[in-house]
Amino acid sequence: MSTRVLSGTRPTGKLHLGHLLGTLENYKKLEGQDAYFMIADWHALTTEYESHTEIAANVLAVMIDYLASGLDPTKCTIFVQSEVHEHAEMALLLSMITPLGWLERNPTYKDQLKELQNKDLHTHGFLGYPVLQAADILLYKAEKVPVGEDQLPHLELTREIARRFHHLYGKEIFTEPEAILTQIPRVPGLDGRKMSKSYNNCIYISDSAEEVTKKVKTMVTDPARKRREDKGHPEVCPVYALHKIVNPENVETVAFECRTAQRGCVECKMEMAIKLNEFLAPVRKRHEEWSGRKDDIRVILDLGRDKAQKVARATLDETMKAVGMR
Repeated sequence: MSTRVLSGTRPTGKLHLGHLLGTLENYKKLEGQDAYFMIADWHALTTEYESHTEIAANVLAVMIDYLASGLDPTKCTIFVQSEVHEHAEMALLLSMITPLGWLERNPTYKDQLKELQNKDLHTHGFLGYPVLQAADILLYKAEKVPVGEDQLPHLELTREIARRFHHLYGKEIFTEPEAILTQIPRVPGLDGRKMSKSYNNCIYISDSAEEVTKKVKTMVTDPARKRREDKGHPEVCPVYALHKIVNPENVETVAFECRTAQRGCVECKMEMAIKLNEFLAPVRKRHEEWSGRKDDIRVILDLGRDKAQKVARATLDETMKAVGMR
């Protein structure tokens, strides 16, 4: 019997190389399980509530990126979170029993308030983000949830909410989910920091070969190499980090020639750009194909919504009966 899996991606913009190598590769490994992958537009609204004209467009962009990555909709269920209204209903119901202190002590909440100071996140929706996440997971009685380490506190809160519900109402409805800790490689951005839309340092899945090459030319390298004849330290160079991912057969040569100043940074960037474009070529081809098949994408999402809603409705009905509202 296959394992029920649930995960999702917030549609806050196009997906980048870090998503492709991390999140989407993990999703593909889980195909064949009873896997549900949602485009979490309600979650996007918790931080992007002022971007009311962009979220629907971003949902489509993320879906095309999903399919371009090679994710197969015949082997998993892909749907848009807000199209299954049971998510919002379950989140409201669970918010009634979730102590405020549980949310206020959430380390991710505190970190995001510091990191995203350009946004007003002092809202009920943002504070309650983990309750919505719990609703997503518990609706499907997911046994496994792929998460990064930063999401582990949210998953533990989901288990605590499930236990509190069972204690209050004497009904064992929900499955307590376990984490699949995703080993996402740290993909460096153009400036050497972790690739992130908030840093504006991304190579996107949908970038053309010309755009990729242009961006690679701007990448920072080993700060110690100020002149061509200076010996380098590849272990601190973001360009070398991408060589290890897209040019593994030549990394030893790249490292040796860097350390001995037999290659310059411009030469190193251009070789990496060629390899990166070769790596992205099939993704780019699928992206172009799916961009012209929006009607087919709508059919996939409709089928995903119907399948997800059938499961979600059954769980919500059980939950409403347990609290005395049915």
